Amino acid sequence: MDKITISVIKADIGGYVGHSSMHPNILTKAMQSLDKHKDKGTIVDFHVSHCGDDLELILTHRLGEESGEIHKMAWDIFVECTELAKKLKLYGAGQDLLSDAFSGNIKGMGPGCAEMTFEERRSEPVIVFAADKTSPGAWNMPLYKMFADPFNTIGLVIDPSMHGGFIFDVLDIFENKTVKLNSPEDIYDLLCLIGASEHYILKGIYKKSGEIAAATSTQKVNLMAGRYVGKDDPVMIIRCQSGFPAVGEVLEPFALSYLVAGWMRGSHWGPFMPVSVDDANPTRFDGPPRVIALGFQITNGTLIGPRDMFADVSYDLARKQANEIANYIRRHGPFEPHRLPLSDMEYTTLPQVLEKLKGRFK
Repeated sequence: MDKITISVIKADIGGYVGHSSMHPNILTKAMQSLDKHKDKGTIVDFHVSHCGDDLELILTHRLGEESGEIHKMAWDIFVECTELAKKLKLYGAGQDLLSDAFSGNIKGMGPGCAEMTFEERRSEPVIVFAADKTSPGAWNMPLYKMFADPFNTIGLVIDPSMHGGFIFDVLDIFENKTVKLNSPEDIYDLLCLIGASEHYILKGIYKKSGEIAAATSTQKVNLMAGRYVGKDDPVMIIRCQSGFPAVGEVLEPFALSYLVAGWMRGSHWGPFMPVSVDDANPTRFDGPPRVIALGFQITNGTLIGPRDMFADVSYDLARKQANEIANYIRRHGPFEPHRLPLSDMEYTTLPQVLEKLKGRFK
């Protein structure tokens, strides 16, 4: 069987209202465009969704990762949707599009992208995660728990096909260098790095055989732009079952509403709230940060689904916990640890304030 590629490409092309959600006409326009490309055979299948004000294109095709044709198609759709967003006067229309023209690969141009290529197994369950009001480091803790923590993933202990552990591909976003670390052998070194989630980001996870297990988007849009544009709102693809963590093991880390960087103006720590797509419309202080999980069975490249995996009462406690944490940490206002440390504020609007005061320091 030919290998299939799944590409999840996202962009913030305009918020409705403010940064809170996605206008339905934008979703419709993206679906209409992708229908034409499906008819032409460019893609095998697609699903369009949103998390907050981010447009998510979930695509299957046989053109491989970093395909110029696929990336150009996504870029053109984002441009079309941005034009509609501007007509609707949506907020921040096109803020993730850092260039006026496509340059061959969508990576480095603003939109986020996670891709993986594999040969379909007899059953191929995949979960696509999308987040709003946070950065790519938000995936570090759950990925560690899914693929290296036996207290989360019992398969690491009792499933012989997982007992050997996994390879973690870690990206230093400031040096643009990667290092591959093994679990369980290197877990202390691994935690030393990925615990600094605004500096070291998990880019991908592989079986010891080299087979892909997880892929994330790693772009830091503010680093690319050299100024504050918005938070990166990352996406992630996870393969499940049969040598990989079970669906329940992949979802389990989100039962804890752990803290992530982002929230209002990309400048605060806040609780990560797992929600259904219908509830992925953050409004309280532009948050708290949200995460959705869409489950698919991939069958000959076709996306069977999605199932809205967090539309489940068993995550009610995590949502309640997120609201309680939000109440507590919001009382800190502009003080750390609610506000990010100065080292992480370099690409916000804070430097403009400091520049104004520069002459008053004696």
